[in-house]
Amino acid sequence: MLQIWEYLPKTPKLRVSLFAVLIFLVVSLGDASVSTSTEETVETYNKYYNYVDLTRRLKSLAEKYPRVANLSSIGQSVEGRELWVMRITKDPNSDTPGKPKFKYVGNMHGDETVSRQVLVYLIEHLLTQYGEESRITELVNTTDIYIMPSMNPDGFEKSKEGDCNGVNGGRNNAKNMDLNRSFPDQYDEAYVNPANIPEVMAMIRWIQEKKFVLSGNLHGGTVVASYPFDDSASHQRQGHYSQSEDDNLFRYLALVFSQNHPVMRTGEPNCPETPEETFKDGITNGAAWYDVPGGMQDFNYIYGNCLEITMELSCCKYPAASELHKEWDLNRESLLAYIEKVRIGVRGYVKDAISGTALANVSIVVENIRHNLTTGKYGDYYRLLLPGTYNITAVAPGYITMAVHSVQVVEGKATELNFTLAPVVNEAAGGIPVTTYSMPSTNDPNVSNTTNSSDSTQTRVFPLEDSKNSPPKHQPIQPQEFRHHNYADMELFLRKYSSEFPSIAHLHTIGRSVEDRELYVMVISDNPTVHEHGEPEFKYIANMHGNEVVGRELLLNLIEYLCRNYGTDTEVTQLVNNTRIHIMPSMNPDGYEVATEGDIKGYKGRNNSNDFDLNRNFPDQFVTITEPRQPETIAVMNWLKRIPFILSANLHGGSLVVNYPYDDNKPGISQYSQSPDDKVFQQVSKAYSQENPLMHNGHPCEDLYQDEYFEDGITNGAKWYNVPGGMQDWNYLNTNCFEVTIELGCVKYPMAKDLPQYWEQNQRALLQFIHQVHSGVKGTVSDMRDGTGIPNATISVEDIDHNITTAHTGDYWRLLVPNTYYITASAHGYTPMRSYVTVKKERVEVLDFRLTRVHSDPNGQSPKGPQPTQNPSEKEFQSLIKDLSLGQGLEQLVKSTATENSFRYRRHKELSDFMRGLTIYFPQITSLRSLGQSVEVRTIWALEISNKPGEAEPSEPKIRFVAGIHGNAPVGTELLLEFAFFLCINYGKNPAITRLINETRIVIVPSINPDGREQAVEKQCTSTQGLTNAHGKDLDTDFFGNASQRVVEAQPETRAVMDLILDKAYTLSVALDGGSLVATYPYDKPVQSVENEGTLKYLASVYASNHPKMHLGDTRCSNNEQMGNIPDGVIRAAERQSHMGSMKDFSMDFGHCPEITVYSGCCLFPPAEQLTSLWAENKKALLSMLVEVHKGVRGVVRDKSGKPIVGAIIVLNGGARVFTSEGGYFRALLAPGNHNIEAVADGYQQQRQEVVVSSYEAAISIIIEFDMDNSIFGLPREFVVASAAASMTALVVTACIIWCVCAAKSNRQKDGFHRLRQHRDDYDDEIRLTSMGSKKSLLAHEFQDESESDEETLYANKI
Repeated sequence: MLQIWEYLPKTPKLRVSLFAVLIFLVVSLGDASVSTSTEETVETYNKYYNYVDLTRRLKSLAEKYPRVANLSSIGQSVEGRELWVMRITKDPNSDTPGKPKFKYVGNMHGDETVSRQVLVYLIEHLLTQYGEESRITELVNTTDIYIMPSMNPDGFEKSKEGDCNGVNGGRNNAKNMDLNRSFPDQYDEAYVNPANIPEVMAMIRWIQEKKFVLSGNLHGGTVVASYPFDDSASHQRQGHYSQSEDDNLFRYLALVFSQNHPVMRTGEPNCPETPEETFKDGITNGAAWYDVPGGMQDFNYIYGNCLEITMELSCCKYPAASELHKEWDLNRESLLAYIEKVRIGVRGYVKDAISGTALANVSIVVENIRHNLTTGKYGDYYRLLLPGTYNITAVAPGYITMAVHSVQVVEGKATELNFTLAPVVNEAAGGIPVTTYSMPSTNDPNVSNTTNSSDSTQTRVFPLEDSKNSPPKHQPIQPQEFRHHNYADMELFLRKYSSEFPSIAHLHTIGRSVEDRELYVMVISDNPTVHEHGEPEFKYIANMHGNEVVGRELLLNLIEYLCRNYGTDTEVTQLVNNTRIHIMPSMNPDGYEVATEGDIKGYKGRNNSNDFDLNRNFPDQFVTITEPRQPETIAVMNWLKRIPFILSANLHGGSLVVNYPYDDNKPGISQYSQSPDDKVFQQVSKAYSQENPLMHNGHPCEDLYQDEYFEDGITNGAKWYNVPGGMQDWNYLNTNCFEVTIELGCVKYPMAKDLPQYWEQNQRALLQFIHQVHSGVKGTVSDMRDGTGIPNATISVEDIDHNITTAHTGDYWRLLVPNTYYITASAHGYTPMRSYVTVKKERVEVLDFRLTRVHSDPNGQSPKGPQPTQNPSEKEFQSLIKDLSLGQGLEQLVKSTATENSFRYRRHKELSDFMRGLTIYFPQITSLRSLGQSVEVRTIWALEISNKPGEAEPSEPKIRFVAGIHGNAPVGTELLLEFAFFLCINYGKNPAITRLINETRIVIVPSINPDGREQAVEKQCTSTQGLTNAHGKDLDTDFFGNASQRVVEAQPETRAVMDLILDKAYTLSVALDGGSLVATYPYDKPVQSVENEGTLKYLASVYASNHPKMHLGDTRCSNNEQMGNIPDGVIRAAERQSHMGSMKDFSMDFGHCPEITVYSGCCLFPPAEQLTSLWAENKKALLSMLVEVHKGVRGVVRDKSGKPIVGAIIVLNGGARVFTSEGGYFRALLAPGNHNIEAVADGYQQQRQEVVVSSYEAAISIIIEFDMDNSIFGLPREFVVASAAASMTALVVTACIIWCVCAAKSNRQKDGFHRLRQHRDDYDDEIRLTSMGSKKSLLAHEFQDESESDEETLYANKI
């Protein structure tokens, strides 16, 4: 616009008219243009931008240059103004590994305004010149630049233009806090309330999250570049040079800025207020100039990865706007040259030597410089260094330290130095790993490195003590408000902290109470939403008894303490960075709401709303808990099954002691009940009690219980008193988690005024107990072949009868007391590995295992013969199966595929219309056919869902879902109809669902007994009306394969389904029924043994484990005999209800397809309103079956010429059999582990292979090639043929001899015939007797009982 005005006529009248024309054009075109586009004027450099102008300007630039600019806010000021940051780099919406991060921050003091405008100009310059000027283009492409024009927007709004000395205010924020005196300081203990400095707290989180390499903090008041340190231990006002470890580097960086600034480089600012002040070369050490405690530049260096200097840009803090163009000209080159220095020194990546994965938070140690930095999330690092020769070391816990000597750093671009760290495993005989000491914390600035001996495989790093310069002890921020929080108050508190500290705090709910209150959990960690490999999971639970409230308030205090001290307190920061801490303040929010303040030892509110004691409601090892499992209990059990917790405490009240397992015993009396890890439990219990000034004395409540004494403040639970159904024992016996119960005080519900003393007594103990999770042994169990972690591997310790398992990425933590142990890692399909480790006090030892896969060859060689090849698409699908089988993969799929549904029960006509509708709307993936008709002529439908419906695809697995065999249990019918719709509606939208459908043939039979369904009545939970078909026949007793077993002709419904089963192409079948909450596997008939039972039970357990209630093993059905616990919710069908002629047994014996039956709920015909929750419970489990059908073993059988062999028998582990189909393909589901596969076909030699099946990997693919069978009766064909020829020759010769002899004697034998005639009568009598005997024998056989035992029939009919 400035250039346009220069060409306008000088005549005022004409200028006005032209101006009017311009106004008209702008107004008339306004609707056609984006509002922000009007701001895209050329910069005038003659005005300051207030907050509104600044916001508009930055948004306009971000919209105009989206390829290189992204605008975001890192937080808000006291008065709610955004702290805007413009990110400028190529692809600004994603992180690029190896690209160094740089930042400029301006206007920290609100009345020092030149920096604010200069940084806006810098943003404009970088964006407008990108692609035009090679220097700018390269800078933006290779650097991740973040520019914050104003850190103190509130102060700016109060400042006044022309105020050179800051007399009008505006320097501080709206709470009158100097932001450059409010950061944590290494020498100063001053406490600053975080609520008064939201700008500083936002900066702290940002600095620690981003791991900047280099930074500049722009100020005003003089002209100089100031570098760390800004203060000293003595806090001498002036003249004390406070030198950092990188002092020479800081001087160099400061000189880069000053020497490119025409005024600064002179060292003589000539400021009117201080005309005598000079700075050599235009730079100064901060503390030597004047002492600044709590400064931002020192915080960057000490607590972040970042080197920062402070640039003072002008003598006048808020000069007239007319000066801005000059200031930009003075600073432009300095600002650009300084950014370019982000690329000096050494750069590179740190990766795992085995897997190649990036290693984050690895310390990069430079010899003789006692300041380390750490790698970013991609394993990348930038270590700024001056030209020279350096010895550089990479240090990471659990890895062999790697040192590189004589690294040459030259001027200009950084030297690239990559590290590959090997896990701490020696190449000892047999591959047994040797442990090493874990490294001390390398985040400590005092940590340095020692030289690496050429004979050593590791480098140890020790802190160097410097008593003279050690800073005073830091005092953490304490909670400020103590009161009792009701549910609404607690909810607001949790949401507030989750919102205020989103980078470390994540609030979620694990379920609801009886009265529908959320069971909130706050997760606090540096990455709170996911399990990080190698990071232990810890939890606190409180308020299990609603009237025991101290734990509830302490955990809210702890949340506040961790959040507010993160980034400033070393202990808190270390705990949060290295631990995933889960905090549940209230497990019984309903009980709390009815409890009363002042309750000393009462019971009001103790139980939940159903009046059950939650700490007597868990499954117990000694006692059968008959009370129905409560929703709070179920929620916690499911939560514990999902997260690999290591250590936990359950906070109670009523005494003052730490109580450890076991809580009960078989006799049910008060006596010591010792767990295998008794010593560990005592150790962690004492860790808490010793930090509580009252608890460790052992006399808890002398006023209430005078005779009660607990040595060291701890006790075995059962020795104190018997508690069957307790939560801590269930944790230990069913998960990896060690839990204790902590009684926090004698008064259950103390007055609010007493809460501060409870915090004071327990603060250290709460933290110290979390530290205990970092003890014992940790490591990773991985595959020797590819380095991937092995989930569910077993870690066993010799002489301790309690195993733990690895998490989804193969990591484990095993709590142990100091001692030397032999530890074994084992996993299905791998050779176990044994090692020893010496556990030391107060640190964790690292012990990794790399397991070798079991091969069919006894020497461990790879299998012989042809190996299947994999195309990229197949590998991609295998990866999908693995992703869906591990971690939260299936859970995330369920969440990402929510569908709108309105459940109701459908009669047969509506069901038919619905299924026809699916084929109309989704014709490319559905095919509908009739299997037959019921007695009352209702069609039994089968819907196929596949990418090629109706076409035979023998290489793909085929799965059958059936329901409605009992018409009075229609829930399964509705679930399968919804499942069919769910699959169809997500096809083409969700990649995982689409791929599963493309790779699977899915057949859904929603209603086998439509006649019975028409007779059944809704809301009848136990009625048998509709159970049978129209002939009164229970169809699940009508499936017989032998005519000898069948008395009458099969029912039409049965015959229709039998024909479907006899297709023999199915890999798996899932039948849905009702009336219980359990998964059953074959057989229904009473047989002594079941072939392949391990696999059948495993398949049922897959469904149950993915059901939120079923796997808990409590049917909770009051309407039948299924009370008590069923382990894992899985049982053999005959043990539940034995009967003959079941569909499941027929599928096994004649369809050669395993079938499991799932009973979806206690009520046979629940109200329609419950269908939504029943669908939610079964959706994940049904999907898990689609994933599971792709596991086990698959392959092709062919001869040497490559011709496929159809009908070959595949024998699994010497028992169960499947057959090859068209193309020679076969599939068999198998439980995880080692299995023998035998292939048999007429005319071919028998083949045998051993396979290893994983619980999380797609089916093992094998090729079986047959040789022609050259043996006859087990002997070589040539030998048999020769022997037969010789035998035939001998027979001919012998026959000739006999004929000759007989001919010679014929005359003598003729007279013998008269003797036969003499005895004719006797001979006839003998014939008659023989004939009568034969008839009698036949008669006896005719009346023989043809019935066979069940077991005989089973095996007689198996092929």
